[in-house]
Amino acid sequence: MKKAIILIAAAILFTSLSAQEKFTDPRDGNAYKTIKIEGKVWMTENLRYVGEAGASYFDNDPANLHSYGVLYDWHMAVKVCPTGWHLPSGSEFRQLLVNIDNNDSRGKKSSGPVYPGFQLAGMKSYEGVFTEMDESGYYWTSTEYSEAEAEFFSYLILNGKALVDISRKEDMPDIHGAEKSSKYSVRCVRDPE
Repeated sequence: MKKAIILIAAAILFTSLSAQEKFTDPRDGNAYKTIKIEGKVWMTENLRYVGEAGASYFDNDPANLHSYGVLYDWHMAVKVCPTGWHLPSGSEFRQLLVNIDNNDSRGKKSSGPVYPGFQLAGMKSYEGVFTEMDESGYYWTSTEYSEAEAEFFSYLILNGKALVDISRKEDMPDIHGAEKSSKYSVRCVRDPE
């Protein structure tokens, strides 16, 4: 737990040092730091917009809003980003992973950012159970697998090391998309100009 807190603090520090600009959501006044990675502008914080049904605070505690953002079911996630922004597709998250892997494999820090500081907000399962806060972050993609499942991106801390992955539909039979009624975090990407 102590290592996870240290990693979170490092991610927050990294995010605050490398964010290039801020975006203020006109719907509620929440300001988000942003970062440009491979030509795409990503929010570096979990979305905090409390819209309609389909959004939850972790443990239903509003005190978790500022630090962790809101957890959304998939149907809300695909429409919750502000105008001019969108929920990233699986391919956009894959490009982000390539960027992370390329920076990690060089063995040294590049002059640019490696990742947009993930907040470990945990999740709310389709069964209604909140779990994994400060251990993992799950993020919806806009990629739909079926009427019941959609793709997700995950950032986990396991034995003090970060594991980054994206769910798969076909290449690994034991990893599937998540139930759309599960509640995960949302990161928005600015629409191309």
